[in-house]
Amino acid sequence: RASRRANMAASSSLPAAVPALLLALLLAAFAPELAAAASSRRPTHQPPPFPAGLAPLHQRRAASSSGRYAASAAAATDNGTAKPFTAHYFQQELDHFTFTPNASRLFSHKYLLNDTFWRRKPAAGPLFVYTGNEGDIEWFTTNTGFMFDIAPEFGALLVFIEHRFYGESKPFGNDSYKSADTLGYLTSTQALADFAVLITSLKQNLSAVDAPVVVFGGSYGGMLASWFRLKYPHVAMGALASSAPILQFDDITPWSSFYDAVSQDFKSESLNCFSVIKAVWDVLDYRGSNDSGLLELSKTFRACKTVRFPSSLSNWLWTAFTYTAMVDYPTPANFMMNLPAYPVKEMCKIIDSFPVGADVVEKAFTAASLYYNYTGDQKCFEMEGGDDPHGLSGWGWQACTEMVMPMTVSNESMFPPSGFSYEEKSEGCFASYEVRPRMNWITTEYGGHKIDKVLKRFGSNIIFSNGMRDPWSRGGVLKNISSSIIALVTEKGAHHLDFRSATKDDPDWVVEQRRQEVEIIHGWIDQYNKDIAQM
Repeated sequence: RASRRANMAASSSLPAAVPALLLALLLAAFAPELAAAASSRRPTHQPPPFPAGLAPLHQRRAASSSGRYAASAAAATDNGTAKPFTAHYFQQELDHFTFTPNASRLFSHKYLLNDTFWRRKPAAGPLFVYTGNEGDIEWFTTNTGFMFDIAPEFGALLVFIEHRFYGESKPFGNDSYKSADTLGYLTSTQALADFAVLITSLKQNLSAVDAPVVVFGGSYGGMLASWFRLKYPHVAMGALASSAPILQFDDITPWSSFYDAVSQDFKSESLNCFSVIKAVWDVLDYRGSNDSGLLELSKTFRACKTVRFPSSLSNWLWTAFTYTAMVDYPTPANFMMNLPAYPVKEMCKIIDSFPVGADVVEKAFTAASLYYNYTGDQKCFEMEGGDDPHGLSGWGWQACTEMVMPMTVSNESMFPPSGFSYEEKSEGCFASYEVRPRMNWITTEYGGHKIDKVLKRFGSNIIFSNGMRDPWSRGGVLKNISSSIIALVTEKGAHHLDFRSATKDDPDWVVEQRRQEVEIIHGWIDQYNKDIAQM
């Protein structure tokens, strides 16, 4: 075990990880908090962005050309099996809601197709459409093996649509993030309209106008899938929304619930593990209060360069513990990083294996190294700096405009207590983007308050799936709303675990969750086809 710890704590110089970069990108929307973090000992943490689809591609897209199936790609799904898809580009309108001169400007909107299993006769099989998240669409495609697994049974055409302003779907090219004048077109409502226009056009072009459409999405994509079903019921007849925290807004969900859940994940494995993590923050503050202390901490953390701020080390640990809780899968996975099965348990085993009296910082660092370096191929860790190689920085804008999800850290958490201020957030967003967030816009546009009463009379055909090991589950729909708006909740599930490819090692409860999802979708499609036949 000691050799394992040594291996995890060493390797080639790579960035601290994509999720850490994402956290920094979201934090960039809050300039005052960042300034405070840089100048003071303790950082102020904002909610982590959604991590959906952040696994590395084993094979990138092939060179593109012209034509309907112009650009092709073959990537590995989350279980390593090659699944082909073809890349296409749709000429999408910039603004679906105004008739200003700029509204009709067109941009190339990317989507991926897999028609391997599509049944065309006697009647066209369903379209299973993934509503893209905050990043390159290939990432979500390669981590949504569930759709590939069930497509043959349904004879389904698989469609994965990229979210505007991400990946290759940037309306203003390299200038898309230039200012609020361009970023102003990055909204969830515009994205949903993009999906509706593209799906409708695609069905017409494929002579499959009557084919049923079911939308799928995980995390932010799951929020979009559920909202799409509510806003465009004439386009999609059902939605599977996995780990979709649509209730993480306003005061619907307790603000401390996210980090309370992360803490409970660790506490449930080991009280000692929880206590060590809870204690490490003050020790880091104390030791990092001067240059010599930072130098020694940099050595302990195997930093590639001497860190300038103790908050960089805190962020490094904070990110590892938070994301490990989110992806606490029952089987080995590389969704965020290469991790073993039940990684929270493995982290706590590492902490608990240290002898009595061992240094608390060394314990926490070695446990976090499981997240960053489970494969043991890193010699040092980049604690500060980094770029945005995957085109994900648009989320900072979204978090500063409409995706306002207040979060605090309670005294019962293993993280340092912190509060939330709408005023500070507004000032930070204005400093970064010269815009102020519309704090209550999401619940005004899509609802959320008294959702059980509202959707019981209004909505239908939505599955909300959640795993309670995932801290985002606390902002999700956890109880059935009606006979057709179903909550499938697993006690040991993690962040959209159900969307991952099936493996021989999947526990029975995951298998059963997916079986129920398939059964429900079959019921939707059967009823849809009966209705079409009667017409």
